[in-house]
Amino acid sequence: MSILPPRPPYDPELAAILAAAGDRIPTATMTLDMVPMMRQTTPIDVDNAMLAAAGLSRRDLAIEGHEGAEIGVSVIARADHSDIGPGILHTHGGGMVAGNRMTGMHILLPWIVAHDAVVVTVDYRLAPEFPDPYPIEDCHAALVWTAEHAAELGIDPDRLTIAGVSAGGGLAAGTALLARDRGGPRLAGQILLCPMLDDRDRTVSTLQCETGLWNRASNRMGWTALLGDRCGTDDVSIYAAPARATDLSGLPPAFIDCGSAEVFRDEDVAYASALWAAGVQAELHVWPGGFHGFDMFADAALSKAAIAARNAWVARHLGS
Repeated sequence: MSILPPRPPYDPELAAILAAAGDRIPTATMTLDMVPMMRQTTPIDVDNAMLAAAGLSRRDLAIEGHEGAEIGVSVIARADHSDIGPGILHTHGGGMVAGNRMTGMHILLPWIVAHDAVVVTVDYRLAPEFPDPYPIEDCHAALVWTAEHAAELGIDPDRLTIAGVSAGGGLAAGTALLARDRGGPRLAGQILLCPMLDDRDRTVSTLQCETGLWNRASNRMGWTALLGDRCGTDDVSIYAAPARATDLSGLPPAFIDCGSAEVFRDEDVAYASALWAAGVQAELHVWPGGFHGFDMFADAALSKAAIAARNAWVARHLGS
C-alpha cells in the first residue's frame, strides 16, 4: 500500500471555523449523483438585493454562444455609471458542473464600486450535459460579445480583463489562451483565483488532498464530467486544461492565488512559473494553511490578507 504524502496543516483560525461549522460546510466527496444538489442556490450566489445595497444595477441579456445556441449574460455596473471605464468578464466556479452567473460575484462587487468597472458575467453551459468544448467556447463567445459591445456597455476595450474562481479560473485561463490564438479580443489582465487547470491528477498537492473541501475525488469527478474518456489522456486541448499549454507567451498579466492545503496548489504554482518563463508578468500568492475557498470565511485573518492582495492588484491594473 502506498503512503500518501501528508497535507500541510490548515491555518488554525480557519480550522476552528471549519470545526465550528460542522455539517453546514460540505466536505464530502462530490459525485455526479450529487450534481443536482450542487446546482441549488448557494450562500455565495449574489442576489439583486445585494446588488442594490451596493448601488449596482443589473441587466440580463441573451447572446449567441457555441454553435449559435443562446446563453445568458448579466451586465453589472454602478447605477451611476455613465463614462467609459474598465471591463471584466466573469466566469463562475462550480467544478465545471455547477454554479451560475451570479455564483461568487461577491468577490467582484468591490471592484465595480471602487473602479467603476462594468462586469459581464456569463452562464456558460455545464458538464456533463454539455462537455468540452461547450463551456470554454461559451466563455470565449461572451468575451467576443463583450468586446464587440464595449462602447454601449461603457467599457474601454483596452482595459478588458477576465476573472474566474476555481473552475471559472481555469475557464478564464483557457479563454485568455483562445483569445490569443484566435487573434483577439485583446485582454489587459487575467485574474485566476485558485484556478482548476490540470486534468491529469499527477501533482503532489492532489495526492495530499484526499479529504476536505473539493478533494481529489471531487476534482476527478469534475474533470471526468467535462472530458469523459479523454480525461488524463493526450487528447485534451490546452483550452480545456491550460496546464497542458507549453507556450504561454503573449498572454496578459496574471494574478494567481491559492491555498497551501488545496488540490490546485501545485498546478497553480506551475502555471505562474510557466508564465514567468514565457516573459509574462504574474503575481502569485500561496496562502499558508488555506484550503479551497478559504476566503469565503472573510473574517479570518488569512482571508483578509488574501482579499487585500487581490484587491490591490485589481486597483493597480484597473485604476480608478
